[in-house]
Amino acid sequence: MQEALASPLKKPTMTSKSRAPAVSDRASSSAAQAAKRILARLYAPIAGDLARVEERYRAELSSDDPYIATLLEYIEDYSGKKLRPALLLLAGRACGKVTEDHIILGAVAEMLHTATLVHDDILDEALLRRKRASINALAGNEVSVLLGDHIFSHAFEVSLRCSTTEGARQFSRAMAVTCLGEVMQVNNRNNFDLDEAKYLKIIDGKTAELYATSARLGAHYAGAASEVCEAFYSYGMQLGRAFQIMDDLLDLLGEEALVGKTLGSDVEKGKPTLPLIHFLSRSDKKQRALALTAVKAGAKGRDELLKLLHSTESFKYAAQKARGYIEDAKRGLAVLGKNELRPLFEEIADFVLSREL
Repeated sequence: MQEALASPLKKPTMTSKSRAPAVSDRASSSAAQAAKRILARLYAPIAGDLARVEERYRAELSSDDPYIATLLEYIEDYSGKKLRPALLLLAGRACGKVTEDHIILGAVAEMLHTATLVHDDILDEALLRRKRASINALAGNEVSVLLGDHIFSHAFEVSLRCSTTEGARQFSRAMAVTCLGEVMQVNNRNNFDLDEAKYLKIIDGKTAELYATSARLGAHYAGAASEVCEAFYSYGMQLGRAFQIMDDLLDLLGEEALVGKTLGSDVEKGKPTLPLIHFLSRSDKKQRALALTAVKAGAKGRDELLKLLHSTESFKYAAQKARGYIEDAKRGLAVLGKNELRPLFEEIADFVLSREL
């Protein structure tokens, strides 16, 4: 498919950011296969349902126009671990049964997530996504903005096919919150006085909200009580927080071949991530100046920045915070009692912490 895009679309400039090191190809494949095996086991109770969601997701990302169809087919593979639709389906299964509404909303959750990735790569000027050139690297920003807008709009139209409008209402609210989280992040670019509380407000919006809403809707459409629906919302929120903090760690400590996207872009683009926020809040003027100089130097200052962050155990602090949110997520599942799927939700929470560093 990438070859098919080469003629009508702009060929990406391959830089050190967009070219994953070949030496790690074997490690990348091994890590990916291990993750797939784990997820296959965790998703076993909803395997058939998830396949239906995947089928609907791909059907909705289609067009009669050859050029647009090529674009949509290319970004179908932006769909990765499918955690959001999986949470929606598993919550439905835990609270009763999976219905056609769940299938529709599972596809919507993944469509919304895909659209946010398209726009994220534009904001970050990222050249890699899922170990391939990002759509903005191939098609340019103008096409990518419009493509993301199309997917958002179509996702909301699809959500209205449910038996009630609750799914459309909640997902509309979730995406409004997500967009405002992104606005806050852009507004705080290069604000290295950002504190942890404001950081959490940003990631709650831009990352955690879609996890939380997906989980709550899964319970809602299975007829769960309000208390149970809100417990799933809280579970998804804690999961999303931990996921974003792990992303912060990966941005500084990961390898592109393993992670499959442009690394270092958060810090280079002036986004204060949790390890850096922790370091700056505990450093003296000299250390702070050294860190900010390293940040401004971009890739050339990476080693110096890592050294400084290690000196204050800022990476350890961030990892501990992620673990704390995962434990909070697990405790919130007490409302499920002895539900047979409760251990599975706990394992999914642990999986969020197992991403390659």
